[in-house]
Amino acid sequence: MSSKRPLEGGDASVAKKLKSDATPANGSKPGTPLSAQDLIAQKRAEIAAKLAAMKQGGSGLAPAPSPSPAPARPSPVVTAAPSPAPSTPTGGRAEHSPSPGLDPDLARRVAEAKRRVAEAQSKLAVKDNPYMSLPAKKGRPAPEPAQQGAGLKMAAHPLLLDTAPSAPQSKKDRYKPMQPKFATIKANIRNAPTPPPAPTPVIAPVETSSNPYAAAAAAKDPVFEGAPKERMGRNFRFNQKGKYIALANQMRQEAQLEELKQRIAESARKAGLDTEFETLEKNIRREAPPDVEWWDAALLPNKTYDDLSLGFERLNIRNESSPITIYVQHPIPIPAPGDKNKSQLKPLKLTKKEQKKMRKQRRQAELQDKRDRIRMGLIPPDPPKVRLANLMKVLTSDAVQDPTKVEARVRREVAMRKHQHEKMNAERKLTDEQRREKIEIKKAEEEKKGLCAAVFKVKTLSDPSHRFKVRKNAEQMNLTGVCIFHPSFSMVYVEGAAKFIRNYKRLMLHRIQWTVAARARADDDVATDEEGGGEGEEGGRAKSRAFTPAAEDGAPVSLEDNKCELVWEGQIRDRVFSNFKPKSCPTDSAAKEVLGSKLAGYWDQTKNYRPPEDDILSSLIV
Repeated sequence: MSSKRPLEGGDASVAKKLKSDATPANGSKPGTPLSAQDLIAQKRAEIAAKLAAMKQGGSGLAPAPSPSPAPARPSPVVTAAPSPAPSTPTGGRAEHSPSPGLDPDLARRVAEAKRRVAEAQSKLAVKDNPYMSLPAKKGRPAPEPAQQGAGLKMAAHPLLLDTAPSAPQSKKDRYKPMQPKFATIKANIRNAPTPPPAPTPVIAPVETSSNPYAAAAAAKDPVFEGAPKERMGRNFRFNQKGKYIALANQMRQEAQLEELKQRIAESARKAGLDTEFETLEKNIRREAPPDVEWWDAALLPNKTYDDLSLGFERLNIRNESSPITIYVQHPIPIPAPGDKNKSQLKPLKLTKKEQKKMRKQRRQAELQDKRDRIRMGLIPPDPPKVRLANLMKVLTSDAVQDPTKVEARVRREVAMRKHQHEKMNAERKLTDEQRREKIEIKKAEEEKKGLCAAVFKVKTLSDPSHRFKVRKNAEQMNLTGVCIFHPSFSMVYVEGAAKFIRNYKRLMLHRIQWTVAARARADDDVATDEEGGGEGEEGGRAKSRAFTPAAEDGAPVSLEDNKCELVWEGQIRDRVFSNFKPKSCPTDSAAKEVLGSKLAGYWDQTKNYRPPEDDILSSLIV
C-alpha cells in the first residue's frame, strides 16, 4: 500500500500534464490565451512593421530575416506575451494593427525596399572594384553587380572573364582539349609557328685596288685600313758584365765534382766497396739486342732474319713442324699474387654476456630437439639419473625394502657416468702430433697474408743465453734467415710472416737484456746449449768464440755498452733461406758470400749504419 494520498478531484497524471502545458515555453508569465489565428495575425503584423521601418529609415541595409514562427499546438491554456515592435532609426515605434493579409500598398512598399537594397549592393560593389564602373557599350546590357563574398564565393575579376563570342564548334571539335593561346612550355614552343628569318645585312665589297700590296687574307678583311706599319730595326744587345766569368766558374765546379767522384770511387774500390758500383753499372748498362727475337725464332729455319729472303714458303708456317696450328690452346689460369694475401673476415667479437646468451639458446634448442625425438619414439628416453642425494626421492619403495642393494647400484651408475665422461674428454683431446700439425697450419695461414724481413745489428753477440734466444725463437716462429758473427759486430737477418716478424722484433729490441750476462751454469748444461744448433748449423759457442775480440785475449767480454738496433724491415716476395742458421764470417767477402747476391747490400748497410741519436749529436757538435 502506498503511503501517498491520491490527488483529489481527478487523476494525478492528467493534472501534471495540464500543469506543464499551461507553462509558457519562453518563461514568460501566463496571460490571456490566444488562438492559432490570432498568433498568425500577430506574426504578420510584426513582419509588416519591420518592412515599414526599413522604408522609413532608408539605410540601405538588408533586413535581418526573422525566424519562422513555430507551429502552435491548439491548446486552450497556451499563453504568449505580445512581442514589442522593433525600434526605427528615428527612435520611435512602428504601430501596427493585426490584419488578416497584405494590402496592395504594402506590396508596393516591399518592392520599393527590394529595389533600394539592390542599389545599395551595386554601390558597394563599385566602391570595392573600380573596374565595375566602366560604361556599358551600346547594344550590350550593363553587367550585373558581382556578388561579394569570401572563399569559393568570391567573384572573378571582370578582366579575367572571357567576353569574346564563342565560335561555333562541330561535334568532333567539341571534345578536343583547349589549346593555349601562347607557348608556355617547350612542348608548345615546338608547335609554335616559326618566325620569319631576319634579313642579313649586305656588306659592300672591299676594293682591292686601293692597296695592291696587301695579302689575300688581309684584302678580305673589311677592318684593314691603309699600308702596314713601318718596320722597326733591331737594337744592340750588350752582354752583362761577368756573364762569361760565371759560365767559366760553373764549368770549373763541374770539373771539380767529377774529380771528387773519381776519387771517392777509387777509395771505395780500395776499401772493398766496389761491388755496389759494379752492380750499379751493370744495371745502368743495357744489353745489346739479340739476333733473333724469341717469338720469331720458332718460325725461322736457320734462326736468323736472313731466312726472310728465301720466301714465305721456306718458313715454318704451313708445315708439320710449325708452331702455328689450327687448334686453340687455352692457357692454364695462374692465380694472381695478391689472391693468396686476401685476409678473411673475422667473426663478430661477442661480449661475455652475449656468449652466455648464445650458449644458453643453443643448449635449449638441442634439448628441445631431443625431447621431440623422444616423444616421436625415434630415440629411447634417458634413464633416471640417480645419486646418493636423491636416492630416497627416486627409488622410494625399493630403497626402503633393500637399501644396501640400491646403494650399491647407485654407486655403480655414478662410477659408470664418470668413466664415460672422462672417456669422451680423452677422445676429444688432441694428440701431440695433431697439436703440432694445428700449430703448423696456423703458421702457414699467417704466411699466406704476406712475407716480411728484418735486419738487426748487435754490437756483441758472445753471450750463450743471447745466442740461444735468437736462434730458438726464430725456429719456434717459423722464421728463416742467418746470424753472421763478425769480429766487429753481428748481423741477424730473419724472414717470415708479418705477425712473427713483429714478435721477433719485440724480442730483439725489448725483451732481451743485452747488457746482462747469463748466469753461471754447469759444463753439461753449457755443452747442451752449444750443441743444440747441430754441427751442420755451426751454432755452437765454441766455434763462434774464436772470431770475437774477447776470445783472443781470453778475458770475458764486457756487455756494458752492448745493444741491438733495427737496420731495416720491409716486405719481400719469396724466402731466400730454407732455415735459420748461424754462420761465422771473419771477413766482409765471406759474409757477402753467405748472404748471396740478392742480400749482399744488407751487409754494407748494416756495417755503415749509425743510429739517429749519433747523427743528432754529431750535428750539434759541428
